Amino acid sequence: MRKATKSVATWFGVAAGIAGLEHGFFEIQQSSTRPDSLMIVSIGPPCVPEEAWNACEPAMTIIPNYLITGILAVIIGLVILLWSVAFIQRKRGGLVLILLSIALLLFGGGLFPPLIGIIGGAAGTKINKPSTGKQPNRVLRFASRLWPWPLVVFMVWVFGQFLVGYFFNDFLKGMMGFGVLLILSMLPLSVYSAYAHDVQTAQVG
Repeated sequence: MRKATKSVATWFGVAAGIAGLEHGFFEIQQSSTRPDSLMIVSIGPPCVPEEAWNACEPAMTIIPNYLITGILAVIIGLVILLWSVAFIQRKRGGLVLILLSIALLLFGGGLFPPLIGIIGGAAGTKINKPSTGKQPNRVLRFASRLWPWPLVVFMVWVFGQFLVGYFFNDFLKGMMGFGVLLILSMLPLSVYSAYAHDVQTAQVG
């Protein structure tokens, strides 16, 4: 088993699941109202997308009802959370996480959380692939030394930004371009450094 790769898949799934729960919670607060379109904001008034650091958490839904959408997002988020912690290492564990993340996208779970879950699921499909027989080159050795810090940075930023945004909305809003870039760079780097670490560990073993 690729242990580092399993860690990435698990933590990405945990992040996606918790974010799905959070989106669903705010959608439920908007009660049984009808969205104007497929694209919605999870956090209703008095949140103003143009003024909030998180743009009131944009999402999409194919269900024209905030309450039902929120309930589904909470349910799917819980399933993703459970699956990522307990079952991601199964034969089809990664594929199931990908499918659950697509469902999260369609039912109000946000835009970034499903992407995180899909990447986690893609990593999960490689958990039980053998790492032996691969010769680590200079790039792989360097990436292996980075592990687990890309994942640590990613998780700290994903959850820490809510605390920072709560107290320093304008500050975080002004640097959201950096925040998005950090997330988009740490996602693949976490996966690759985990893969490199697994290859390196297999060689040593």
